[in-house]
Amino acid sequence: MKTNEALKLVGGLAKPSKMPGWAYGIPAAECKTGSKLVNVTGSTCEGCYANKGCYIFPVVQAAQYRRLNSIKRPQWVRAMAALINSKKAKYFRWHDSGDVQDLKHLAKIFKVAKLTPSVQHWLPTREAWTQKYQDRAPSNLTIRFSMPMVNQPAAGNWNNTSTVMTDPAKATCPASKQDNKCLDCRACWDPSVKNVAYLAH
Repeated sequence: MKTNEALKLVGGLAKPSKMPGWAYGIPAAECKTGSKLVNVTGSTCEGCYANKGCYIFPVVQAAQYRRLNSIKRPQWVRAMAALINSKKAKYFRWHDSGDVQDLKHLAKIFKVAKLTPSVQHWLPTREAWTQKYQDRAPSNLTIRFSMPMVNQPAAGNWNNTSTVMTDPAKATCPASKQDNKCLDCRACWDPSVKNVAYLAH
């Protein structure tokens, strides 16, 4: 599949300034669990960054909904793989906005990872049902469960997790100390890193 065809089919990718590679976003309003947590005081979704700023611009929302709707297309897997491979980046983040929609969506992400073997994928999620599939993920895809509450300890039954801490001494993510950028850190993508602790902001 040609890159321009793939781009048109999946609705494009995102390039977060803080990260080393490309990303893919769909509407935060369509998060199955996150859309509930956003109204829970003390949750990691309260005050979600993807529900404000440039994310709520009409043109951005329109693009995100085009991406969401494209997932159901039969050629979506091939198109996503072609587009990711065309970028020649080593790292890819799923859902800088939004989350896994259902099992069919997760299965398609697995297929995209298999078709992009030179890329390390990171899939953060608050969808607890994905736990039973974490051991089926391709070796180049790290599913990292995001704990739903601020200062909540990491769940031990997950291969990889992330937490949000208010105490700077407990935060392991270095971004808050380096202009909110990953720079040379790749912990989120690294399956050998059991938990990544972000500083609440």
